[in-house]
Amino acid sequence: MRLTELRRDRQWSLEQLSAKSGVSRASLSRLENAEVAATAEMLGKICSAYEMPLSRLIMMTEEAFKPKISKKDQLVWSDQTQGFSRRSVSPPSSQLSGEILECTLSAGAEIQYDAAPVHGLEHQLLILSGSLAITVDDTQYDLSQGDCLRYVLRGPSRFCADSVTGANYLLVLIS
Repeated sequence: MRLTELRRDRQWSLEQLSAKSGVSRASLSRLENAEVAATAEMLGKICSAYEMPLSRLIMMTEEAFKPKISKKDQLVWSDQTQGFSRRSVSPPSSQLSGEILECTLSAGAEIQYDAAPVHGLEHQLLILSGSLAITVDDTQYDLSQGDCLRYVLRGPSRFCADSVTGANYLLVLIS
């Protein structure tokens, strides 16, 4: 599995990754052995330890860069327990750094990340439908269809979808 390779590439033990991520050693072991499905928050903590966005971790399995990707081939990752899904719109590339994600949070869903996966990563978030309250650097922004928020992620963040409409949005990551 890619998580095991990534950890071994860094020459980290499970204990070291656990200390860096705040995820228990047992949970990491079960995740690497595909015995459990990771939550968005768990993967957020792991990505913080590796200093990479989740979409980059997911895309690392792609070797050759192809400049076009059809919608049917775009990778979708879901966390059903939290009502969250994200589609990697950008063609996978280890050579290029910008990425576009289409994200959906179900009505009333909430996701909180304890730390930025990559400190100082620029985000631009465009609401396609619904409403979203996002907290960045202790400031809450209430966004609705057509609103765009541009920010640099340096710490924790929180995404709360409207309790009736949920939220569908594009997230552009620029490093």
